[in-house]
Amino acid sequence: MATKVLTLVGSLRNGSTNRQLAEATVENAPEGMEVSVYSGLENLPFYNEDKDVEGQVPAAAAALRAAVAEADALLVVSPEYNGTMPAVLKNAIDWLSRPFGASAATGLPTAVIGTAFGQYGGVWAQDEARKALGIAGAKVIEDIKIAIPNSVVRFAETHPKDDAEVAEQVSGMLSDIRRIAEAN
Repeated sequence: MATKVLTLVGSLRNGSTNRQLAEATVENAPEGMEVSVYSGLENLPFYNEDKDVEGQVPAAAAALRAAVAEADALLVVSPEYNGTMPAVLKNAIDWLSRPFGASAATGLPTAVIGTAFGQYGGVWAQDEARKALGIAGAKVIEDIKIAIPNSVVRFAETHPKDDAEVAEQVSGMLSDIRRIAEAN
């Protein structure tokens, strides 16, 4: 049975380099892995505990929780906005953090990667995402780190899936996720 990895992308822009990096994970998934990119984060309302009541959970939040519950592992691909993760990604993590102690993310092996225009590849955003995901109950894989700098220049004419170095990094990362997910 294939290891199912659900990918959340913190950029809503179709042509973003982080969306392209997520596409590269789909294209370079090792045999025995099913990697999918979740769509619909733009439909999530801001987290509101008043709306997070059984029978009243917004459809977009329920769909996200269901998709994560079906996954064997979670991959988060985050750009860096003003030194941190984008609000859409933080909001998704907030929805996933509930119900406290029994969320879909609880114990789920989770890795965070990304690319950014700056010289450090978005490491601050990735660190913030790891912290929030860990608090939300995910089993954050701290050893997996891919932070690709200078994204606008590096991927100006080459899609990340066609970049040999990125393809190798992504394939290795996914193999590590599969090993951890299978042991989970």
